[in-house]
Amino acid sequence: MNKTRKLTLTSLIIAITTISSHLIFIPVGFAKIFPIQHFANVLLSVLLGPWYALAGALIVSTLRNLLGTGSIFAYPGSVFGALLAGLLYMKTKNIGSALLGEVIGTGIIGAIATYPIGVLLFGGELTLFGFVPSFMFSSFTGALLAFGLLKVMMKNRVMEGLINENSANNSRF
Repeated sequence: MNKTRKLTLTSLIIAITTISSHLIFIPVGFAKIFPIQHFANVLLSVLLGPWYALAGALIVSTLRNLLGTGSIFAYPGSVFGALLAGLLYMKTKNIGSALLGEVIGTGIIGAIATYPIGVLLFGGELTLFGFVPSFMFSSFTGALLAFGLLKVMMKNRVMEGLINENSANNSRF
């Protein structure tokens, strides 16, 4: 797949994710959990690799903050999962690994990385693992949706040319 097609697909997923952030989010305390972000992270990780997924997560987090549909927690709540999902998928060529990477990266690493930001902004009333349950729920829900979509698409050979052309994703599903 040429670079123009990769950038176009990334931009399309970013646009859909950003637009849907106005419609689908769950307010949990100071954060707004957004399963569609994790859905997009897994899609980009599998289809295009870790660097496109990381860029997509950063851009969507920035756009959500600019549009008022996200919070500062969107950054650590998305980038670690996107990167880990992409790296695990690249190494294993298994969609389940991308799902696991998203959940661990966001649900554990991202939630723990959010703690210092929360303490800085809101004081010491936060607990270290206060974000873990909501981040885990959000990342698991979004990653599971992406897992299902990717499996259906592979079964029906919808994305065969897209994935098989991508050198980082010559996958076996």
